[in-house]
Amino acid sequence: MDGHMHDMGGMHGMEPSANGNMAMPHMKKHFMHMTFFWGKDSEILFNHWPGDKTGMYVLALVFIFVMSFLVELLSSTWFVKPGSNHFVAGLVQTVIHLLRVGLSFLVMLALMSFNGGVFLVAVVGHALGFFIFRSGAFNKKEYIKGFDIPPMTC
Repeated sequence: MDGHMHDMGGMHGMEPSANGNMAMPHMKKHFMHMTFFWGKDSEILFNHWPGDKTGMYVLALVFIFVMSFLVELLSSTWFVKPGSNHFVAGLVQTVIHLLRVGLSFLVMLALMSFNGGVFLVAVVGHALGFFIFRSGAFNKKEYIKGFDIPPMTC
């Protein structure tokens, strides 16, 4: 540089340090965990969510639990009645599949936060959903094969 401050294309407010590197004002270091950790201070699904508030962390855990529980519900419920219009039945099955896969992906992305609490509520949500909807513990009928959508595990 020739001693003059040059326009760095959108880098206004940053000045070069003594070694010539640009100083980033108000930049908070972001650390992403790559191993499991315990604690409420994490980011789950969205930037800065749930943040550092305990209530928001609990809400996030409830949200993850409900999503994993709903995956099991959508995997085991009959939504199409026998004799329905084939096109409408196909459309309903496609929407259910879309919801199930979307929820499954959101749970998977939440698990990528490597937060131990998120892992536990996701597993418990799936387990409770399976127990209630698919295990037969509350159903006196024989196991019925042929749900609207095949199970997630093939």
